[in-house]
Amino acid sequence: MGYLQTSSTSFKATKWLGFVTAVWVQAISGNNYTFSNYSDALKTLMSLTQLELNNLSVAKDVGKAFGLLAGLASDRLPTPVILLIGSIEGLIGYGTQWLVVSRRIQPLSYWQMCIFLCLGGNSTTWMNTAVLVTCIRNFRRNRGPVSGILKGYVGLSTAIFTDLCAALFADDPAKFLIMLAVIPFAVCLTAIVFLRETPPAATIEEEKEESKYFNLFNVVAVIVAVYLLAYSFIPNPSHVLSLVFSLILLVLLASPLAVPAQAFINSWNLNRFKNQEDVERQIQEPLLREDKTQEKIQEKPAEEAAKAVVERTRPVEEEKAVEVVKRRPVIGEDHTVFEAMLTVDFWILFLSFLCGVGTGLAVMNNMGQIGLALGYADVSLFVSMTSIWGFFGRIISGTVSEYYIK
Repeated sequence: MGYLQTSSTSFKATKWLGFVTAVWVQAISGNNYTFSNYSDALKTLMSLTQLELNNLSVAKDVGKAFGLLAGLASDRLPTPVILLIGSIEGLIGYGTQWLVVSRRIQPLSYWQMCIFLCLGGNSTTWMNTAVLVTCIRNFRRNRGPVSGILKGYVGLSTAIFTDLCAALFADDPAKFLIMLAVIPFAVCLTAIVFLRETPPAATIEEEKEESKYFNLFNVVAVIVAVYLLAYSFIPNPSHVLSLVFSLILLVLLASPLAVPAQAFINSWNLNRFKNQEDVERQIQEPLLREDKTQEKIQEKPAEEAAKAVVERTRPVEEEKAVEVVKRRPVIGEDHTVFEAMLTVDFWILFLSFLCGVGTGLAVMNNMGQIGLALGYADVSLFVSMTSIWGFFGRIISGTVSEYYIK
């Protein structure tokens, strides 16, 4: 009994701890949107024209177009393997760019730099796929809040990286790139340990408990966004203020750990209360009388006969179950990539993203050049603001869509 209590308690805590690490992965996987923070350094070192710099950013975005590979792999590979692939790709892609910008190696040829930017861009698709697929499977009854929170933190990640680099390294592009290479790699290694697929909520009580915890995640995310927004408007902060800002930001990012801790305590108290009730009920129950024991002995042959009938009918029932499983999944159920590609809904979404998403990426990739053209020496404010307001759009869309679906 004690073992079951411990395993049930630790299971809930581990499930939420996995979600916390998923939030951390998303908080650092928006590095693909930070090109403006170091694009001017690449342009100067490689003597690029504006058109060539734009084409270099396109190579980075082409890496995201290969996200289909991560989607196909998610049907066959476990979550830790997908995370490991993404973290290694990012380490190589952004690590090589850091070597060039920090002048530890000579600038590579244009086509070679395109390859490494493509690797860096593709790395985030593996991280996003591993996190979203696993968490949506773990929290099937709260898919809207899950996607809203996780994608919201992707939007915030650009501001997190930008403001941390501005606070700690005075917007040094080389140090910014080493952050993009090392921090996602370290966070993904942490997620590999804790993020696993677990059974979703099976009761209304569990669903309500999940909703309560997701509200806490939303509150923390909004606090982080407002905090980053406030810091962006501080003109020329001192070194001490920058260090204090960085420390508080790290504490805020670590604060979701309170959710698995609370889940562990609640589950442990509930299991202990149930165990006490079981013990009291057993003490109060009268001993079984001998005549009832005899009746049970006489009932055994009848039970065995009934069991034999069940065994004979089971193959027929299993065949019917197999027939039910073979039907096509509907919207809201799990699809493989190939099943999704056979639906009209998939192609509507595909064409919508193909025609619409590129406009936002074009603006974000050129935000640095736009800021410089307007006469601003420090363009990090523009990048940070775009990230923060993008976060509010993502998290609101997830919450509102789930409300109307329910």
